[in-house]
Amino acid sequence: MSEQSMTPLSQAPVSQPPWWKLPIVWMVIGGPLAVVVASLFTVGIAVRNVDPVLDTSKTEVTSPNELPAVKARNHAAESTAPAER
Repeated sequence: MSEQSMTPLSQAPVSQPPWWKLPIVWMVIGGPLAVVVASLFTVGIAVRNVDPVLDTSKTEVTSPNELPAVKARNHAAESTAPAER
């Protein structure tokens, strides 16, 4: 073999950038981080806008805001199965 075809294996080491400068690291960290931030935002919305619990013992509607919920509750409680013969 000639001297020109042989290259030394111990050339100058290739320096790697720090981990925080690699884009793939931020893509891997960014996905779960975005989900955590979105879930905290959703929890904040849920805590600030709590739906009132309706009293199930009353049958009359006292406010027009309760009408859809009472209608749905009554519809769900109805027996829709056909009667047996």
